[in-house]
Amino acid sequence: MGVRRTNNWYTTEGAAFPLGTTWIAAENAFNFALYSKHATSVTLLLFHPRDVAHPVVQKRLNHLVNKSGRIWHCRIPKKEMHGARYYAYQIDGPQGGGPFELHAFDPDKLILDPYAKSVHFPATFDRRAAIGPGCNWGRAPLGVLYEDEPPFDWGERDVPFHEHDLIIYEMHIRGFTRRPNSGVKAEQRGTYRGVIEKIPYLQELGITAVELMPVHQYDPQEGNYWGYMTLNFFAPHHAYASARHAAHDEFKEMVRALHDAGIEVILDVVFNHTAEGDNRGPCYSYKGIDNTTYYILGGPPSHPYKNFSGTGNTLHCANRYVGRMILDSLRHWVVEMHVDGFRFDLASVFTRQSDGTVSTEDSWIVSAIRSDPVLGGVRLIAEPWDAAGLYQLGTGFPGKRWFQWNGRFRDDMRRLVKGDGGLIPDIMRRIYGSDDLFPDDVMHACHPYQSVNYVNSHDGFTLYDLVSYNERHNWVNGHGNTDGHMENNSWNCGWEGDVNVPRSVVALRKQQARNFCCLLMLANGTPMFSAGDEFLHTQGGNNNPYNQDNETTWLNWDRLHEHRDLFRFFRLMIALRKAHPSISRSRFWRDDIRWYGTGRQVDMSPESRHLAFCLHGGAQKDVDFYVMINTHWEDARFDIQEFQPGRWKLVVDTSQESPQDIHPPGQEVPVRQSYYRVRARSVVVLMSELPGTRSAAHPPLRS
Repeated sequence: MGVRRTNNWYTTEGAAFPLGTTWIAAENAFNFALYSKHATSVTLLLFHPRDVAHPVVQKRLNHLVNKSGRIWHCRIPKKEMHGARYYAYQIDGPQGGGPFELHAFDPDKLILDPYAKSVHFPATFDRRAAIGPGCNWGRAPLGVLYEDEPPFDWGERDVPFHEHDLIIYEMHIRGFTRRPNSGVKAEQRGTYRGVIEKIPYLQELGITAVELMPVHQYDPQEGNYWGYMTLNFFAPHHAYASARHAAHDEFKEMVRALHDAGIEVILDVVFNHTAEGDNRGPCYSYKGIDNTTYYILGGPPSHPYKNFSGTGNTLHCANRYVGRMILDSLRHWVVEMHVDGFRFDLASVFTRQSDGTVSTEDSWIVSAIRSDPVLGGVRLIAEPWDAAGLYQLGTGFPGKRWFQWNGRFRDDMRRLVKGDGGLIPDIMRRIYGSDDLFPDDVMHACHPYQSVNYVNSHDGFTLYDLVSYNERHNWVNGHGNTDGHMENNSWNCGWEGDVNVPRSVVALRKQQARNFCCLLMLANGTPMFSAGDEFLHTQGGNNNPYNQDNETTWLNWDRLHEHRDLFRFFRLMIALRKAHPSISRSRFWRDDIRWYGTGRQVDMSPESRHLAFCLHGGAQKDVDFYVMINTHWEDARFDIQEFQPGRWKLVVDTSQESPQDIHPPGQEVPVRQSYYRVRARSVVVLMSELPGTRSAAHPPLRS
């Protein structure tokens, strides 16, 4: 018989791991653990739901009992908590001085635990109370205490995973269903459950992955509607839940429902900065815990924060404890919330060292994420640049196996469809899979699917605004129309905006939208587009509506009915891509692609606006495709170089109006002539009758 322990150190002192709060069922107690390298005093405060201004428990931690290394900890039995539901800390430490001791301790401030799994904002919450020194009791965000609950019923479901049929749909949880015309129940508009109600729509469209704009708890009073002002990396944003303190369960319900529909869930995560801003910003959490640990600092006390994020501060990802917090957060969302991947905002910040310089070696945090046994199997997508000019697209980003947002694809395609000349060599690269950026040589062995191809995202014009505005119209943002990109490679089709637009301009705008959709879906790589592009969502020419939580950004579902023809085009183009694995491949097309112009030779001249190619699908047991691209303002005759009687059928002609713009399976139109007149500013797609074979008639594109 073993010896029964009547006491143990953890029970009396608390445990240093795991960080955050942990319910110890065997002891009917909560364990608290907080990391701070420089804190000299830590006090835990517990609050009852009826009074968030006066704690029912104040426990000052004794470093001789409640500290191990740099971690402060304690354990409190539930019976001694007097019904407390919320918690926070008070932390004191050296005031510091000099560029390497820029501390920001304020013993009067309530400090939020970075590992809190849920955040409570009292009715009296006030961001201003966290700015400057002094007490903010009753006005501060608090961590929520949870006892063990019955495990969430995930069921025996298969987790979806897509390869050639991966179609990413960038979505804002609130904006997706906030309007009454979304068809969602009033109490669920703009919520996780609102997304569940729209899953049949997502299935009809054919997308296979949603990329959710930030759902980490962000500062509700900072004014960033997009969610890029993260307050806590573990808690789901509370305002996206239809019921109070139900964000965890409702988020899980959404993930489960999307998985049941065969749709992956990817989170846009912001580990490059926080909502605390620079020295003029609030002290909610990280500043008050250990400013020099969490942020990259340097320079005079008046401007202590390195700003590589464009938002005032930069998270110190090179610090091992900050890196550990990032890894813990990612694991939490994978293990507990069952998400399938992450898109990392301004991921190049991961390569910044403690002094802000860029490491030429692989970043340890990037390597740690990819090699982690939990994270190694999920999708990892980098935005491979930061706001200070660091641009690492392709092999420049240290995560060699990561997917990456391909800004070159966006820019080149915009210029092509707009009508710029001299882009044919670049466009060949983009359609081929951007092997100039993701080479498959022996040293790199990249894959074309690592290129996330997109024409637009949340950051910039919508697809409709891209073809409707030459200039940004950001007057409502409060910056005098000085924010947002000036150069958008957009073209308004001859008429600025949406007032009294001639019918011919409306028709041309739709044609240009079809061109973008067609080229996106025909390119090797991973396609992504933004919610609402499929029915011409507009933001009135605002290319930076980050602070517009209103009808500017909320999807107007009336436009779906107005532009049902374009929705049909998107739906059928997506279905075409998914049905033909020869388009999107693990490897580059190589000998299966033949490039042509209007004739046999590709015109590489500075004025060229014509390109054709034949993609042979025999190696994939698939049909052949013959694509003709004319971005000139005049019609052009293309000789079909691989014409054989009865071989080709017309699938797409973007110059035609619906339903002749794209033909569903079984309704394709036979092509009986060896040439095709491609109308101005249009794309034509032919498909072979039967699976094709390779041809050696023309050399493939080489790296």
